[in-house]
Amino acid sequence: MMVPPLPRHIVEDAVRRALAEDLGGGGDLTSLSTLPEDAEGRYELRARKSGVLCGLEPALEAFWHCGPDLEIDVRLDDGAALEKGSVVLSVEGRVQPILTAERTALNFLGRMSGIATLTAQFVKAVEGTGGRIVHTRKTTPGLRAFEIQAVRAGGGGAHRFNLADAILIKDNHVAAAGGVGAAVRAARAHAGHMVRISTEIDRLDQLAEAIEAGADVVLLDNFGLDDMRAAVSQAKGKLVLEASGGVDLTTVRAIAETGVDIISVGALTHSAPNFDLGLDAV
Repeated sequence: MMVPPLPRHIVEDAVRRALAEDLGGGGDLTSLSTLPEDAEGRYELRARKSGVLCGLEPALEAFWHCGPDLEIDVRLDDGAALEKGSVVLSVEGRVQPILTAERTALNFLGRMSGIATLTAQFVKAVEGTGGRIVHTRKTTPGLRAFEIQAVRAGGGGAHRFNLADAILIKDNHVAAAGGVGAAVRAARAHAGHMVRISTEIDRLDQLAEAIEAGADVVLLDNFGLDDMRAAVSQAKGKLVLEASGGVDLTTVRAIAETGVDIISVGALTHSAPNFDLGLDAV
């Protein structure tokens, strides 16, 4: 799968901050004290298990930031399937900068490949149903662009990136506005014609109100399967139906089979396990 690159300045800024955090202003004391400055070596970065690769951009930036003259041979692209032992890249040159950059590079790769791998599992679980898996805004502060890129690498789709992308009326908005219909109508009056309006509902009897008020999307929050099927029967073709809440790998297939259009999964970014990769001398 082709994964669009991130804007260069986002990658550079994030890696610069990560390296500053790791170096602590004093440098890599271990490498500086134990390795001759001119010591050279060659290393391969390998997967320790099967999964989906993501995170090459920040990993490469980490190596090149520490050692601009390092020679790096990238073997796989973001979105590639990994098997245990797959070589992602090789890096050759002075050992000090390679080992200084190692952990930062692996942290980005491990986090992003973990998200991509978990997303691919969800996507496979709903295969053939027509339901699409998408991310949420439950991301690590400051790393949203990277984590959403990882969702895409795993085959997931896009939700809104930030609060300015679309209107999503949540339960607290509904309560403060005086109901689903009132909230949607107020949003419609405020928004430009290009802005999509979604509203969350937590009861089936709110669906007709959302449709009448002109919502583009209705988010079914923690609905049971029977109520999801009833919502699909009532609203399919009139607007987009999104299911959210209580979604994991044991429940997602049944949710998709109700006929909802979208399944948003916060766990893709807030609960993905780290993917194990390692840098080995060769």
